[in-house]
Amino acid sequence: MKKRYILLFTGLALGLSWANRGHFGHEWGASWAGAAGVMALIAILKKKEWIQNLPVLTLLGGIGWGAAGMASYGILIGYCYGNDFLNVSYGYTMLAIVGGLYGFIGGGFLGLGLETSEEKRPNWPALLTQMVAGGILFWGFFIYQLEWFMTPPRSELWAACFGGCIALFWYLYREGFHGALRVACYTALGAGFGFTVGNFIQLNGHLSDVSYNWWNVMEFTLGFCGGTGMAYAVSTGTWPKPLHRSKRQNLVALLIIFLIFPFINFVEGFTKEYFYQELPERLGIENIEGFIHVNMSMLWLFIILAVTIAIIAWKKMQKFPYQMALLLVFIISLHYTLFSYFRNGMFYKGLHWEHSETMYLVILLAMGTTWFLNKRNEGIGDTAITRPGPSSGWIKLLVALVVVILVITAISLNIHDGLPNASKRF
Repeated sequence: MKKRYILLFTGLALGLSWANRGHFGHEWGASWAGAAGVMALIAILKKKEWIQNLPVLTLLGGIGWGAAGMASYGILIGYCYGNDFLNVSYGYTMLAIVGGLYGFIGGGFLGLGLETSEEKRPNWPALLTQMVAGGILFWGFFIYQLEWFMTPPRSELWAACFGGCIALFWYLYREGFHGALRVACYTALGAGFGFTVGNFIQLNGHLSDVSYNWWNVMEFTLGFCGGTGMAYAVSTGTWPKPLHRSKRQNLVALLIIFLIFPFINFVEGFTKEYFYQELPERLGIENIEGFIHVNMSMLWLFIILAVTIAIIAWKKMQKFPYQMALLLVFIISLHYTLFSYFRNGMFYKGLHWEHSETMYLVILLAMGTTWFLNKRNEGIGDTAITRPGPSSGWIKLLVALVVVILVITAISLNIHDGLPNASKRF
């Protein structure tokens, strides 16, 4: 098992999908992206017992990655554009925290799915109840009572996510789900690092005066680093024989992934105001009725095709597990990419290198190349490294992340005197 291909394939898949998520936002956009990354990881690990549960594991990871999608972070970018140490370091640190929220719940939920066996199962109703209670209590105390705002005047629901993460951490530790806790920690560190460094790349991109969607580069970096952290933790962990999920459970999960996630993103991303007015005006479309008819028809066609192909692939999964798993990965990744293309009018603007969306096709090609290079490698099998519990490795990486934040803060303060869109928290 060559881990570099596993890390790269998962990172590219989640990076691409998180870049697509940037055009939709919210929890459901993040869930679709997280599902694509988790599905890519399970597929390239080539562990038949996990592939048999692919839809359920993908859904768990997708929901986990999407949970923190309620957190607002736009103004944090503005803090990083400032010219004083306190505001800039605060901005980068808070981005690391928000990225960590995405990754901790996403990695934790996936890890729980992988660690579920006949002998030991998580009590999901109890866990979710504790996470909701933790979120309400944390938000109520720190936001409502103490008024410790992260992103004033925007939503402070990051605090609810943070409280949920604390409850999840304590549940995993208390109940002995050490594998899941390790995945949660490494995924959180990867996503937090990716968000922070991604914004640093964005800042330098703006300073370079190169016309490009650097914000989208930041989003890709978050997904790529979060995906590699998740892939590393899963591929180097020790896991029990998984609980076999029923055909009905997997089919329901498959429909949620390939039908419900796209449908809700369709409803929220293609609103009447945006699709009937804003986008046609931006593209200079004269025949608006024809534009809407063609695009809506194609979007519905893509949803129907994706669901149909996914069901057919799942029915053939027992006979061709690796090939069908790969097909599902590229279906979900391509579907999300096409949704982004339609939302941004790429089929009218054309593909040009100054558009970040053009790179999505290159990333898909890189994913295909990575899978091809890895196709002769065996799956995870029994080659996993034994790592009991959440080892100290993630603590060392946490310290390293703090150092990185300090370094990029120092660099940021010395390469500009403050950017036009800078915000001040203090």
